[in-house]
Amino acid sequence: MAPRPQQKGRRRPGFSGTRDQTQCRFCRGGIKYVDYKDIETLQKLLTNRGKIYSRKRSGNCAGCQRKAKRAIKRARFMALLPYFT
Repeated sequence: MAPRPQQKGRRRPGFSGTRDQTQCRFCRGGIKYVDYKDIETLQKLLTNRGKIYSRKRSGNCAGCQRKAKRAIKRARFMALLPYFT
């Protein structure tokens, strides 16, 4: 078999792959508990279809992403947020 040719230019120019921010929005604000009643904050973590953004997209750290997930699910159960739209 012939060797595969090297593919060049697959990365976007000027993109290093690292994030500029070093802390997530909750760690920067010093928030220890993500409140399920804070709908404005939780809606920023959802798509317009009601799905939860990933950690990479939302910029949350692992611990805060778990807290946010739990708060979103509680808010859905309490009918403060829709399951889907």
